[in-house]
Amino acid sequence: MRIIVTGGGTGGHIYPALAFIHYLRSVEPDSEVLYVGTKRGLENKIVPAAGLDFKTVDVQGFRRSLSLDNFRTVTKFISSTREAKKIIKEFQPDVVLGTGGYVAGPVLYAAAQLKIPTLIHEQNSIPGITNKFLSKRVKQIAVAFEAAKPFFPAEKTVFTGNPRAQEVASLQASDVLEKEYQLQADKKTVVIFGGSRGAMTINEAFKQALPEFAKQDYQVVYASGQIYFDEDKEIFAKYENTGNIAIRPYISNMLEVLASSDLILCRAGATTIAEVTALGLPTIFVPSPNVTANHQTKNAQALVDKGAAKLIPDRELTGELMLQTISEIFENEEAYQTMAANSLTAGVPDASDKLYKLVKEITK
Repeated sequence: MRIIVTGGGTGGHIYPALAFIHYLRSVEPDSEVLYVGTKRGLENKIVPAAGLDFKTVDVQGFRRSLSLDNFRTVTKFISSTREAKKIIKEFQPDVVLGTGGYVAGPVLYAAAQLKIPTLIHEQNSIPGITNKFLSKRVKQIAVAFEAAKPFFPAEKTVFTGNPRAQEVASLQASDVLEKEYQLQADKKTVVIFGGSRGAMTINEAFKQALPEFAKQDYQVVYASGQIYFDEDKEIFAKYENTGNIAIRPYISNMLEVLASSDLILCRAGATTIAEVTALGLPTIFVPSPNVTANHQTKNAQALVDKGAAKLIPDRELTGELMLQTISEIFENEEAYQTMAANSLTAGVPDASDKLYKLVKEITK
């Protein structure tokens, strides 16, 4: 199979794409893959590092408010569509898959105009602008949340889950907490993070809770983000030798850490949700309020409704509530096990396989 994959801007669009490519190569080792992104997006670093052929188009996203930049966006969309057509004609793909982000717009639009089979994958419960725009033009639509279905034409929308889940599901616990964080393997561990750059609300609540965390029987691993780590290094340094708290600016091997932990407190991005459900981890979500259409709250609510997670609105989070919620989950073993089981069943362990079948179907 020859396939062009496009999507970028954030890891939430890139990692599901990479997970699918990894799966595709496991079932069709001779597949030829080309990834199309932008020079400014995270994909410009992540995709080449994954060993994939990578090309770029020059495009930018629309602003939701009236802005002169939107005229420039339209101009760039037209020129980037021409660039995408040239790339497509040179590569001659059997299918083009888009995973979201504004770069997917001109690439999928160009492919549809060239009569190449096209497919988009929507990771969130509320679709982004690009996928809404493309939905009437592509041949097939895959969604990671059932809640996203009503936003798309019913006759060509299929629930597959997030490919990231299938990639993560096979991970096993390791000795990473002992070796890298000087913690104990036999103690309950909660991992707290607010994304790669951290989150101010979570960081403030964590600082408030630190004195009490130091007294608990369970362990805490916290990824603050580099900015907050630098700002609060003196506060964090006071808890370096408690024996049950490990604070880092960033956790590069996050999946390995999650696979060895018991509970998560984090934002509610689509990729994170795919990861925690694949591992069957109970989760406390603090959705970011700074996202389009409040989609993180909708993402989190899907797991809350299944009994797999708790939800704390960002504006309500305090150190006391953070500590209380974590302690309540750990102190009730029966409730904890129920959440873990519900988290595992909320995931879609064969998401990549389902997406692969859709790709094969539209290329017949």
